[in-house]
Amino acid sequence: MPIFTPGLVHTPVTPFTAGLEIDFGLFEKLLEFHLRNGAQALALPMHTGESVSLSDAEQRELIAYTIKQVKGRVPVIAHVSDSGTAIAADRARQAQDAGAAAVVATTPYYWTPPPAMVLEHFAQIGSAVSIPFFIFYTPEELGATKLDTDLVLKLINRLGNFAGVVDASLDWQFMINIVSNAWRVRPDFQLVSGTEYMVSAGAVGATSMFSSLAGVAPGLVRQLYDICRKEKYFEARKVQEELAALRQSVKRAGFAGLKGAMRAMGRDCGQPRPPLDALSAVGYKELAAELGALTALREEPRGW
Repeated sequence: MPIFTPGLVHTPVTPFTAGLEIDFGLFEKLLEFHLRNGAQALALPMHTGESVSLSDAEQRELIAYTIKQVKGRVPVIAHVSDSGTAIAADRARQAQDAGAAAVVATTPYYWTPPPAMVLEHFAQIGSAVSIPFFIFYTPEELGATKLDTDLVLKLINRLGNFAGVVDASLDWQFMINIVSNAWRVRPDFQLVSGTEYMVSAGAVGATSMFSSLAGVAPGLVRQLYDICRKEKYFEARKVQEELAALRQSVKRAGFAGLKGAMRAMGRDCGQPRPPLDALSAVGYKELAAELGALTALREEPRGW
């Protein structure tokens, strides 16, 4: 199988109407924004795209719509996670049939199966397709089920298309253990940074990065990625710190902070679906003021 390197992957939000339906007209504008502003691939709907608040039919429709709209300009990575193994595997098959370049899945939602069943869960999803399969590891959100080196090595042994781990743990020891052992048996195995903290991940061996903040500050995100790909990590520290400050401002506002930050940059994609909190008028005002004080955002695009 040819090596698929995702590169700089933007992870779009899911825009909603005032009635909290998917706004496909606005989503088309959002896709074009990402494509014009440095996306080398798109991954969706990730958790920042409210995947767990979308129905199965909506998730499938969103993936198929994106592939149709992108028209091969960049690869589309389909997020197919589900608490049910068969559902996730079927979603992966449909994504492949629609033209996805790769699929990505996390540990099962809600359930906390033993390691043998986590392995089986991933093996069934990966074996349902022939395109590259990635695991997205985000223990801060799904902390009950752990990923470890033993599971990764067993999965490499079972799946020829197991391409890598997208890591959002920020646990550098974990990442080093994974890649140093995986590379011994699969030299093209990939570590992908699951957040914008690319300096440390790149030093460990990450060659690609998933970014939700690209919807807010695509210029900064692309700058950080490009510098890190040249392995000039000391030079990248200033940009890394600027993105870390942005990330903290967004995080303080809660889950709605990402859409709130996009709104402050002139790209309003609505509020999150319940049970996630909407951003209050006061909360939005505070967030917008924080972003306005970040000098690093002054060169970023405004509006669509």
